[in-house]
Amino acid sequence: MKSHLRYIRAVLFDFDGTLTRPDSLDLSELKQTIGCPKNEYVLEFIRKIPSAADRKKALAELNRFEMQAAQRARPNEGAEDLLQYLRLKDIRMGILTRNSTASTHRALRNFKRTSAGDFDQIITRDEPIKPKPSGDGIRMAAERLNVPVSEVLMVGDFVLDIEAGTRAGAITALLTNPRLPVPADTPCDFRIDHLREVKGIVRMGMPLPGGKLPNDLLHEFLNQFRFEDPSVLIKPGVGEDTAAVDVQADEVLVLKSDPITFAIEAIGSYAVLVNANDIATAGAAPRWFLSTLMFPVGTSAFSIQRVMEELSRVCRQCGITLCGGHTEITDAVSRPVVTGMMAGTIARSQLIHKQNIKPGDRILLTKGVAVEGTAIIAREFGERLKQLGVAEGDIAKCRRFLDHISVLKEAAIAGDVEGVSAMHDVTEGGLATALEELSIAGGCRIRIMMEQIPIYRETAKICGLLKLDPLGLIGSGSLIISCRQYSSDILQEKLAAEKIPVAVIGEVREAGQGIEAVRNRQPSPWPRFEADEITRLF
Repeated sequence: MKSHLRYIRAVLFDFDGTLTRPDSLDLSELKQTIGCPKNEYVLEFIRKIPSAADRKKALAELNRFEMQAAQRARPNEGAEDLLQYLRLKDIRMGILTRNSTASTHRALRNFKRTSAGDFDQIITRDEPIKPKPSGDGIRMAAERLNVPVSEVLMVGDFVLDIEAGTRAGAITALLTNPRLPVPADTPCDFRIDHLREVKGIVRMGMPLPGGKLPNDLLHEFLNQFRFEDPSVLIKPGVGEDTAAVDVQADEVLVLKSDPITFAIEAIGSYAVLVNANDIATAGAAPRWFLSTLMFPVGTSAFSIQRVMEELSRVCRQCGITLCGGHTEITDAVSRPVVTGMMAGTIARSQLIHKQNIKPGDRILLTKGVAVEGTAIIAREFGERLKQLGVAEGDIAKCRRFLDHISVLKEAAIAGDVEGVSAMHDVTEGGLATALEELSIAGGCRIRIMMEQIPIYRETAKICGLLKLDPLGLIGSGSLIISCRQYSSDILQEKLAAEKIPVAVIGEVREAGQGIEAVRNRQPSPWPRFEADEITRLF
C-alpha cells in the first residue's frame, strides 16, 4: 500500500465510460468527420487547428456529437448505488470531465436516482483550466471542496484520468474498460473491475468509530501474515482470543513487553524491533510476537492497514511469527499506541543474565547514542528542523536511522563470544538511564569515560538546536555489552568484520550501584533524567 493513503474525503469521477456505460461513446465517427487522426486526442487536435474558423467548426461538431451521445447515455452498472452510498456516508462527490457542461448535464437526466445537484462540483472543459491529463482540474476541485488533494480519490477508466490524478497528488483508481485498454504498467493506487469496488476503497479511507476493528477488516489485514512456524498451535484470527505455542523442546522461554508511544510514522517497525532487541540481549532468538494496537477515534482503515503491513514486513525480515493480538479504535488515546509482547527461546546453559557481570569487565557500546531518538525527531519534527536551518539532506539521513535500530545482529555475534557477561538495549531515557539500569541489575558500579561515548554528527547537531541532551534521548539501536577483559578484543574484531561500529566506553568496578563518570581522567558529572529527553518535544 502506498504510504500516502490515509483518508478519503472526496471522490472525483470521470464521466464517459466511468459513471456512464462504456459503450455509450464512440469517437471514431467524430474523428473521421473533423479529420482527427485515430491516435490523437480530439480536444488537443482541435486546439492545434491553425484556422479559427476551422477550429470553431470542429468544436461545433464536437458539441453536436457529445449532445447526441448524452441523449443515449445510460448509468454505468452500479453507478447510482455507489453515488447513493457516498451521499449517505457524507463523502463529497464531483465530476471531472473533458466533456462540455451542457452534454454532462443532459446525460445526467438519464439517471433515475441521480441529478446534477447531487454533485458538489462538476468541472468540465468549459472551465478556464487545462483538461486532463493536467492535474489542474483535480486541484481546483479539491480547493472548492475544501479537501486536501491527497485525500481526493480520482476514479476513471482512461489513462488521462490516472495521469491527472497522479500529477495532482490525488489517490487514483483505474476502472477496467475493455474499449479503452490501459498499459499494465500505468501507475495507480487501485485497479478495479467494477464501480462497486470503490465502496471498499472509500470505506478504507473513512474515519473509524470507537471500538474494535471491524471483523471483516481484521480478517483482511491478517491475511497478509504467514504462519509457517509449526510450533504456533493457535494462530491469530477473528474470534481467537489467545495464542498457543509449543515450547516443549526448549529449556527457557524469554518474554518481553514494551509499548511504542513516541513514534507515529513507522510505529509498526519500532514495535517489533524494540521488543526483539530486548529478547536478543538475553542471548535468545526472538520467535513469537503479540501486539495490541490502539488508534484514536477517527483513524482510517488505511492507517491501520499500514501499521499491520509494517508489523508483517519486519516480522518476516527478523524470522518472527506474529501469533496474536488485539486492535481497537478508542478515545483513550490521542495518537496511535502499539504495545508489543515478544517471546524467544534459548537453552538454559546459554542464557545471558546481567547478574553475571564482574569487576574488571569492559563496557562496550555499538553504533552511537540516540539512534532511535534521531530517527523519531527527523520523522515527527522534520518541518521544525527545517525552520532551524537543518538541510533536507541531513533530515533525510536522520530519518534513515530507523534502518539501524535493530541490535539483533550484534547481539547474536556477542552471544557466541565466550566471556560476554551481559547485554542491555538502550531504550527510553537514553544511554544515561540504560547504564544506571545495568549497574542496578548487575549489582556493580560502572566507570564511564565520557570522551569515548560515540555521538553521530547529525545527532549532536539536532540535539544542540533543540536543546536536548543526547545521553538522555531514547536510543534503541545501540547495544551495551559487558564482557571479560580477555574477550574484549575478540568481540570488537568480530563486530568490525560485520561493519558494526563499536567503542569501549568504560569498565565494571566494585560491588554497589551507580555511575562514576570521568572525562580525560578527570571527574565529570553524570546526567540523570526523570523522563526521556524526547518528551520535551511532544
